[in-house]
Amino acid sequence: MNIVLWVIGGLLAAFFLAVGSMKLTRPKEKLAASGLAWTEDFSAGVVKLIGALEVLAAAGLILPAVVGTAQVLVPLAASGLVLLMAGAAITHARRKEPQMIVFNMVLLALAAVVVWGRFGQYSFTS
Repeated sequence: MNIVLWVIGGLLAAFFLAVGSMKLTRPKEKLAASGLAWTEDFSAGVVKLIGALEVLAAAGLILPAVVGTAQVLVPLAASGLVLLMAGAAITHARRKEPQMIVFNMVLLALAAVVVWGRFGQYSFTS
């Protein structure tokens, strides 16, 4: 199960590093034109904040465990992703975008598995 948690954490980290970096580096208008229409509902600052949170969560999923310090940050980062994906699902529900809600719920479930495993029996301190 430890390997499964590493794989899930690594996949989540890679995904959120990519999408978070994209939100940090591209203007809001280009994000909206490239298919992220939800950005029209938020200010540019909020979109950048979401991107920064995603990048920080990606780092928090991997770096503390690899370095071997503050390993409790791994499940805390995954908890943050659960909250982000819950907010994303709510946003897409308001916009009536059911396919995106499903995608957000899959990411939420994967992050929840990491929370469960790393706070539980498969924590780095046990």
